[in-house]
Amino acid sequence: MMLGYHRRVVFGGLLLLGLASCGATPPPSVTAPSPAVTAPPSPQTSSADAAAIAPATTDIWSRLRNAETHYYVLMRHAIAPGSGDPPNFAIGDCSTQRNLSEEGRDQARRTGAAFQTQNITVQQVLSSEWCRCQETATLMDLGPVETFPALNSFFQDRAQGPDRIARLREFMANHREEAGVTVLVTHFVTIADIAGGAVSSGELVVMQINTDNEPEVVGNLGPF
Repeated sequence: MMLGYHRRVVFGGLLLLGLASCGATPPPSVTAPSPAVTAPPSPQTSSADAAAIAPATTDIWSRLRNAETHYYVLMRHAIAPGSGDPPNFAIGDCSTQRNLSEEGRDQARRTGAAFQTQNITVQQVLSSEWCRCQETATLMDLGPVETFPALNSFFQDRAQGPDRIARLREFMANHREEAGVTVLVTHFVTIADIAGGAVSSGELVVMQINTDNEPEVVGNLGPF
């Protein structure tokens, strides 16, 4: 037993001597990790996400200005405080609806001005039948406004969604060969469904029909 003890002492001494002669220092003592919550990893952008947010805004304006295909600019109506509509909502009666605020009206005008500043020629302006959408489209002053029921909200009646989205997709596919720009003023639920993402009041999502005859996002503009 004593012999084994002496061997361990000698071996330990030789090890320390070897470390000293090499200029090495003993490893620092390990401290138990702090219980603090570590920061989550940085979100990774998938190739699909990257395609959705690129190209840059200036390039989107350029593509609209020199359209070689048909671009559909889906805009969520300008600022209208609140959500949904009153229980007595009726199409054609703005007094029963949630309407634009003065801030929203100014936002609509700024959006139209951005198109004019960028020299964008708009072939057609379509709007939901809701008053806040029609007013947004009118204040943008990009051309005559036509109502298009496929753009109507289905926030309070989700069963209406599939039919409206199907009619919107059909409309877009039918005009894909006509180079130009169509502005469509609609609602959060419509854009979230067809474009696959949330949008702010007054924000625009530029879309086109791809080679698979499916709508795809080119990029976002605004809000202004």
